[in-house]
Amino acid sequence: MRILVVEDDPDLARQLKAALSEASYTVDLAKDGEEGHFLGDTEPYDAVVLDLGLPVVDGVTVLTRWRRAGRTMPVLILTARDRWSEKVAGFDAGADDYVTKPFQMEEVLARLRALIRRAAGHASAELECAGLRINSSSGRVTVDGVPIKLTAQEFRLLDYLMHHQGKIVSRTELTEHIYDQDFDRESNTIEVFVGRLRKKLGANYIATVRGLGYRLAPPAKDE
Repeated sequence: MRILVVEDDPDLARQLKAALSEASYTVDLAKDGEEGHFLGDTEPYDAVVLDLGLPVVDGVTVLTRWRRAGRTMPVLILTARDRWSEKVAGFDAGADDYVTKPFQMEEVLARLRALIRRAAGHASAELECAGLRINSSSGRVTVDGVPIKLTAQEFRLLDYLMHHQGKIVSRTELTEHIYDQDFDRESNTIEVFVGRLRKKLGANYIATVRGLGYRLAPPAKDE
């Protein structure tokens, strides 16, 4: 999953990026509202962490512009003051949840996981597909109860496919959601990781839909 963090405090931005990266998210940073608005308006993010007290353009204005432009990604707002009026302004602008500074990083991670699950139509942190289970909270992956060890990039790719189980996901969509904006979009890395996942999970979970992309679905009963 790919996350945008819009935060002008460089130390907090680095801490958020480190924690989110450790949790297997791909993270882009923006240091002010203008840069944050541009990235959120032009790149496909699975969620955004948005500070309200931003320079150049404030967070409420950024969020209002996104929503007016039809951008629907979940947004978790950060506010330095525990004031009900600020929270209300954020929610009225289109926020999905909030955290008040100072906060525990574990709370930010938990709220982001919940927002991403709900956006994909899932209620639980553990997703299942015919014996294949992935827990986005613990990072644990099993097939028929047997633990499967994945690299960080393999986990990101599988996590995205599991959140969109049954749907055809194009190579471009996968690239945009599991790599940051500087990744070489012309590389064959996605194909390599899909091949590795098939070897580790079993070849029948991830199907190639010729000319369209990949689909994760339960294997056919006769397989």
